[in-house]
Amino acid sequence: MKFIHAADIHLGSKIEAKLPPEKTEERKAEVRAAFKNMVEKGRSAGVKVIVLAGDVFDSDRPLKKDKEFFYSVVRNNPDVDFLYLRGNHDTLESYDEQLDNLKIFSTDWTSYAYGDVVFCGIESAAENYSSMYSTLTLAPEKTNIVILHGQKSETVGKDKINILKLKNKNVDYLALGHIHSASFGKIDDRGIYAYSGCLEGRGFDETGSKGFIVVDIENGKVKAEFVENSVRKTDEFVVDVSAAADVYEAYKIVKNSIKANKKDLIRVVLRGEISFDGDGLKEELERLLADEYYFVSVKDDTLRKFDLEKIAGDVSLKGEFIRTVLSDEKLDDETKQKIISTGLKALSGREIEL
Repeated sequence: MKFIHAADIHLGSKIEAKLPPEKTEERKAEVRAAFKNMVEKGRSAGVKVIVLAGDVFDSDRPLKKDKEFFYSVVRNNPDVDFLYLRGNHDTLESYDEQLDNLKIFSTDWTSYAYGDVVFCGIESAAENYSSMYSTLTLAPEKTNIVILHGQKSETVGKDKINILKLKNKNVDYLALGHIHSASFGKIDDRGIYAYSGCLEGRGFDETGSKGFIVVDIENGKVKAEFVENSVRKTDEFVVDVSAAADVYEAYKIVKNSIKANKKDLIRVVLRGEISFDGDGLKEELERLLADEYYFVSVKDDTLRKFDLEKIAGDVSLKGEFIRTVLSDEKLDDETKQKIISTGLKALSGREIEL
């Protein structure tokens, strides 16, 4: 038997990458497309069950078009069962449509059996988070898939998952949601756990490969494989531009450092000390790179090389500022350089990113 483990789709989510309005709407549509693509890939691979381990929607009150899209996908794939466990974002989702192939969970353990494979899940709540481990009973002769949504933790709590409390519980595969990057680990000698991550990176806090996990069960043995599925990849590159003598050379260094496709969303973090006038460097690089990727954001964390002794001698606000910083014996040289560089950016009217 094969099934898909997915989570954190966040249909209806706001897009965090500060895109122009038209691209924001396009990215929202691409989040929906990522879900559709996953279902189609699953069907092509012979998957009969799709586990949705929480946060299908970004809120309890998603937009009508997002709800209609989700339920339409489920309704129009009647040969696939969707096992939907609500997460912390969609706790109050009301399951507007009663569909035979939409299986739901509650704050009590609920099980669905497919031959010798049993899917068992519970939605974390204030009234059950401390007792749910002791009330979980799984038959050792079955292949047991447990579905939970929460942060892996060494303690118990709402939206926290204590993996240690699932040891020796006959769990073969623990399908988790809540963390937006895919990862795997061991529960005990029998079972493994996995976060599938989200299907689509919605901001620069969700970089890297995104997708779902295909789990193949054969003769009681569980094999899990991550499948990349994102419409676009969101990535961040930290680039040292100290060797650049001007803006164009900085651009060339950045361009050679980016390993991405034209359709991707890119953030570039500039580092190092520059000797040229860096005023407007962020904006200039964004313009130079704009046509080469879907979206580019540049964060300027460079420091400016200054003749501090010369500027400190100026009878000006800048000179007084530098003299004050240089005379502070509590600061080391590196900290003084950072403070002076940031202060001079501010005094010249440049945006300061913290």
